[in-house]
Amino acid sequence: MFSLVRKDLILQKSSILLLPVLCAYLAFNTSILWIGIVFSIVISLNSFSTDEKSPIHILFNSLPYTRKEIVTSKYISAFIFTAMVAIAIFIGNYFINGMMVDWKVFVLMFGIVLTVISFIFPLSYKFTSNQLLMVSLVISGVFLVAVNIFVKNWLDQIRAFIGWLLALEENQIYFTMAGAVLVLYAGSWLISMYIYKKKVF
Repeated sequence: MFSLVRKDLILQKSSILLLPVLCAYLAFNTSILWIGIVFSIVISLNSFSTDEKSPIHILFNSLPYTRKEIVTSKYISAFIFTAMVAIAIFIGNYFINGMMVDWKVFVLMFGIVLTVISFIFPLSYKFTSNQLLMVSLVISGVFLVAVNIFVKNWLDQIRAFIGWLLALEENQIYFTMAGAVLVLYAGSWLISMYIYKKKVF
C-alpha cells in the first residue's frame, strides 16, 4: 500500500514543486489559511485525473493490491499533501515575514481540507472528473446566486466567523472539531471503499 502512496507522491511531483510558488504568495500578505486550503485540495484531487483512466484502473486491479489498499492510499496521500503544504507555509512565512504561524491556523486548515475531501473523494470514485466538474459548476452557480440574493455580505460573514474561531482561547473546542473531522474522514474512507469495490472497469 505504501508503494501506492509513493506512486502518488511521484506523479504529483510537478505540483509539489510548485510549493515555493505558494511561499511567494506569502510575501503579498495574502491569507495563509485560504492559500493552504486551495493548494491542498487541488493537489489531492489532481491525483484522480490520472488514476481514473481505465488502463490504470485495470493495471491496479491486476497487481497484488486490494481495492481497500488503493482507496486507503489515496486518503493517506491527501493527508500527506496537506501536511506538506502546511510545512511549506510554516517555513515560508517564517523566512519571508519573520513570523510563526499560529497552530490554530493549521488545525483549521486541516479541518476544512479533510472535510472537503471527505465529501469529494466518494464522489470521485463514483463519477469521472468531467462529470464532477459539470456538477460542481452547476452547484457553484446556484450557490452563488442563492447566497447573493438571501445572504448579504456572505464573504464578510465567513471571514468574521473564521476570525472568531481563531480568536477562541479554549483549546478543547479545537480538539473536539479535530475529532469530529477525523470521524467524518474515516466515514468517507469506508464509503469510498464500498463504492470502489462495487465499481466495474
